[in-house]
Amino acid sequence: MNSDQIQPPLPPRLRDVIARHGLATRKSLGQHFLLDYNLIRRIARAAGDLSNCSVIEIGPGPGGLTWALLEAGAAQVFAVERDRRCIPALAEIAALFPGKLSVIEDDALAIDPVQLCPRPRHIVANLPYNISTKLLITWLGQASEFDGLILMFQKEVADRLVAAPGSKIYGRLSILTQWLCEAKTLFDISPSAFTPPPKIASTLVSLTPRAKPEFKASLPILEQVTAAAFGQRRKMLRSSLKQISADPLSLLERAGIKATSRAEEISISGFCALARSLEVERTNTLGASA
Repeated sequence: MNSDQIQPPLPPRLRDVIARHGLATRKSLGQHFLLDYNLIRRIARAAGDLSNCSVIEIGPGPGGLTWALLEAGAAQVFAVERDRRCIPALAEIAALFPGKLSVIEDDALAIDPVQLCPRPRHIVANLPYNISTKLLITWLGQASEFDGLILMFQKEVADRLVAAPGSKIYGRLSILTQWLCEAKTLFDISPSAFTPPPKIASTLVSLTPRAKPEFKASLPILEQVTAAAFGQRRKMLRSSLKQISADPLSLLERAGIKATSRAEEISISGFCALARSLEVERTNTLGASA
């Protein structure tokens, strides 16, 4: 190392931080703290070069991943933490990385991450399990505003994100995620790596937003179509789509999909065709009533 390079400070033992600040995990907040710095640094590295990026972290807790992101050279980290008990611990990190860490005491569901920082912006987070899916759906609605997302989910959720048509776990979340992003799972993390250990393994997922969706469709209409189709996934589409279409047989015919098909058999391009078909139906209905 050159003499003019500054060595990052050594991180504190997270168990000591938790004890010093009284950060016993709270089930109501979906808290499971990851304490192994080898794993934490591996998560930070998965985001790639962050030296010119703003990084948004959700639920930093005692600050292990926050530290690792700063240690890895992130230009700026914006840590959103709802649990007031964690704020003093994060303030200690901010003092050691002057001008690099901004702590936002707020509920992640109540903020717009795009408003926190300029591009290029990434989200890197060990998400609270109880709100992870809700957060993801919100962020997918503005996916083009992010340059990358590295997110940890319960393994069963991660598997759904990358599931292919024909799979029993393929569903609405699979379609919306893959339509808007290139999604891949990176590695699993054992429950024993956390305190307290969750009931199942976790998986780190990489989401790279597409410059534009691969198939044309309106996001709100695609959400309605997938919600109707998978809300009654055992039924044929000619039945399950009745709740959103006055004429589901014509809807399916315009999309080039068999009326006897079931939701899990339809590709992302097929669902986008259904969304376009429904948009045509609604436009025609409005025109007729005008």
